[in-house]
Amino acid sequence: MPAPRSISRRHELREDKVVTFYARAWRFVDANRKVVYGGAAALAVIAAVIVGNVFYQGRQASEAEVLLAQVLPLYEEASYQQALDGSLENLGLLEIADEYGSTPAGNLARFYAADALFNLGEYDRALSYFEDFDKGPDFIGAGAIAGEAAAWEQREEYARAGDLYRRAARHFESELTTPEYLLHAGQLYERAGQYEDALEQYEAVEAEYPESSQAANIRVYIARATAKQSS
Repeated sequence: MPAPRSISRRHELREDKVVTFYARAWRFVDANRKVVYGGAAALAVIAAVIVGNVFYQGRQASEAEVLLAQVLPLYEEASYQQALDGSLENLGLLEIADEYGSTPAGNLARFYAADALFNLGEYDRALSYFEDFDKGPDFIGAGAIAGEAAAWEQREEYARAGDLYRRAARHFESELTTPEYLLHAGQLYERAGQYEDALEQYEAVEAEYPESSQAANIRVYIARATAKQSS
């Protein structure tokens, strides 16, 4: 747990750092980082922009926005442990999530914390934060469900992980994320021996997203699952 820092230091943080935070978020999205769970940070920054219009609502909310802006660079450079713990100067993601979890930025910190923990191999803790994240009907909500799926996959609970990827695919339908989540769901159902469920996901990719990159080789997946189902 990081050492206590001065309350007055927090109040001295300038709000222009929040503006910088959102500008950086947009640049990050524009860099076309892969929008699947493995690129969950891209989902997170999209959500950061979405909640930007409410950061002036209330002292706690605005303070949380500034604190999150302070720690974001550490997360972006993959200094995950430091981003989680913070420093003498700044709160870490875990404390922001715990102390400001009822605010939009505090909730977003919960997602960042989950992703950081996952990248550090702390899958059980990551799952807890993904589950606690307040999921809206958007990219970030779907990304958090996909994060849960990835954590269950690490536990080799393939059917459960498949269910969650399928749920993520339908939570917020998008050409960027839905076919990827459907493909992951199908692959995990195959590993679980649930070939009918796997086929359903693969066929959905082919029928609903024929122009997606996932559809390029989807007939191979369909043929394989069909053969396994018949054997």
